[in-house]
Amino acid sequence: MENQVILPWEVDELTHGEFYVPDYINDIGLEVLKQYNLKVNSMQVVTTKPDKGGSIWKLETSSGPKSFKLLHRRPTRSMFSLGAQRYLVEVKKARVPGIITTKSGEDYVQAGGKLWFVAEWIEPLTPVTKDLEGAKQLCYALGEFHRLSQEYVPPAGAEVASRLYKWPKSYQKIVTKMDWFRTVAHAYSSMPASQDLLNVVDLFQEQAKRSVEALNQSQYPELVKLGNENWGLVHQDYGWSNGQMGPNDMWIIDLDGVAYDLPIRDLRKLITGTMADLYRWDVTWMREMIQAYHEANPISPELYDILMIDMSLPNEFYKNVKEVLYEPEIFLNESTSQLIRTIVDTDQSKWPALKEIQNDWRNK
Repeated sequence: MENQVILPWEVDELTHGEFYVPDYINDIGLEVLKQYNLKVNSMQVVTTKPDKGGSIWKLETSSGPKSFKLLHRRPTRSMFSLGAQRYLVEVKKARVPGIITTKSGEDYVQAGGKLWFVAEWIEPLTPVTKDLEGAKQLCYALGEFHRLSQEYVPPAGAEVASRLYKWPKSYQKIVTKMDWFRTVAHAYSSMPASQDLLNVVDLFQEQAKRSVEALNQSQYPELVKLGNENWGLVHQDYGWSNGQMGPNDMWIIDLDGVAYDLPIRDLRKLITGTMADLYRWDVTWMREMIQAYHEANPISPELYDILMIDMSLPNEFYKNVKEVLYEPEIFLNESTSQLIRTIVDTDQSKWPALKEIQNDWRNK
């Protein structure tokens, strides 16, 4: 079982579909399950990451439904997130799925060069409503998660996953990549979206430069000196699917990517993604989402300033356009032209909204 290394796989939509997992991986999975005291009645693929070599199955067992995961990251990285999951459940009584141990009491099995584990399948889980009330529930649950994750220490042998000290570098990367976007658009000048990209890249690069300057002048260096364990973990992929209403309130699932960071990074992603869905920056939504989060995990004025700076970055533009670096001849099409125009239109309402809320926390 250890001799076969699990690799990413190709998915042909016609023959395989999104729930395809290669037979050899299924075989390894069946071998892994023999190390558990579980009578498995059925095993159903619920999601896959073929490009990274990961998968999740739902198991029906004699002791109820379970989640069975093949984690795509390096084993030492996966040890970090599994340690966090155990800490949150056992020490902090957080509403995240509990890990089922193997016959020998381990949290995971290493096979095929990856980690596999079994956890409780929480049901029923229901997404919150896609309105302001639902957004506030998501934000409160996120704040609670961040507060409970403080003081987590990873197990021996796990690599320390931290983004806490990387903000200046990641901000600068966005400025640099704008140059690359410009170069690619010039190189593929005949493509439908190239001119649209060239029309706006200067604007967004200037925004990114201002954000870099603001971060350099902020309290960021002092805040990060408090260290990883003080701040706790960010989820990194939090939203309507990974925060859901379940037994006794909100549950947070899919913790595979957790890392140390300033907690408001998750909140910023949730707000900017929500504004993109609304096609406008809405001050009421922003204020109430931040307030709901603050009730669960208080935001200091210094941290609030960092949140404002992180929202000032051209996050949506960068996130949506960076694909151009991989397959420009496919990416620079008509639909990308429309996407760029939509992002620019939405950006118009961002600046008055940020200006209106930037002083909200000054007197707190």
